Amino acid sequence: MASFGDFNKVNTNVTAMEARLSLNKINAELGDSRLKLSTGFKINNAEDDSAGFAIATKLRSRIAGLEQALQNVSDAKSVMDIVEGSYSSIMDNLIEMKGLATQAANDTLSAAERTLIANQINGLSVDINATADAAKFNGISLIPTSASSLTFQVGEGTADTMSVALSQVDTAGLFGNVDNTELGSGNNDIELTIAGVTSDTTVLTVATHARGEIEFEMDGTEVRAVGADFRALMTKVDTAIGTLNGYFNQLGIDQRSLSGKEVNLTEAITANNAAKSRIMDVDFAKEQSNSVRLQILQQTATAALSQANMGPQAVLGFLGQ
Repeated sequence: MASFGDFNKVNTNVTAMEARLSLNKINAELGDSRLKLSTGFKINNAEDDSAGFAIATKLRSRIAGLEQALQNVSDAKSVMDIVEGSYSSIMDNLIEMKGLATQAANDTLSAAERTLIANQINGLSVDINATADAAKFNGISLIPTSASSLTFQVGEGTADTMSVALSQVDTAGLFGNVDNTELGSGNNDIELTIAGVTSDTTVLTVATHARGEIEFEMDGTEVRAVGADFRALMTKVDTAIGTLNGYFNQLGIDQRSLSGKEVNLTEAITANNAAKSRIMDVDFAKEQSNSVRLQILQQTATAALSQANMGPQAVLGFLGQ
């Protein structure tokens, strides 16, 4: 048979050629096996498995998008945490303002005592604005001077977005956002001024902030506001507290939604990594066994090639050598 070669011929050693081909094939397979063991992948290029390589590439792309989306969700939660902290601080100021207005509404207080309280209320309105100014993430104002929104990319698809409203939670936004808005019971004794603009020269001119401040008209060194004015202010503060409570409610809804997306993204990343692993990752136990088998075959093929190369020497017997 041709596969056993013909040792009576010298110029063409078919047996050696077949042994060499077998050895080359084994060497190539052994090289592939060692590459798989060194990289941990059973598919290292498209030649290994074109379909599997294409599927794994798509999975890698999807995983990269999902992982970045998870980071985006983390950033969004950080934004929400900053907003929540700012809202809490502003709510504390409003609650304190309500207590002061309630105190000043009592007619047992003198004008001088009401003036001290009025100064505290004005200071609280300034603090509210300072808190709003400080609410920033990566240079982005999270409590703008007018309502706006942020859109978060929370998935690897173009449609996987989430919009979050950014409300104007400052003195102007909470108390009307209209310059010279009457906050008292009448006669402009208590009003909201914005950016220092006022039409009444008797108003204490301390409003220099675009976010507005609560100001009190003065009669000399004392406020003109009386109990009725402060009771009207109490109503305004209650309204502001209710407004901020509504923002808190929406904030909680947004935070819960982000937490849900975080869980979903984590599960999706795990599932896609598992799918990619089944396609790409090598079974080390199986591949090590295959490598040992190939090494044995390499040794036997090398020995067979050596013997095949020696076969034609039998011709020397015909020549009496």
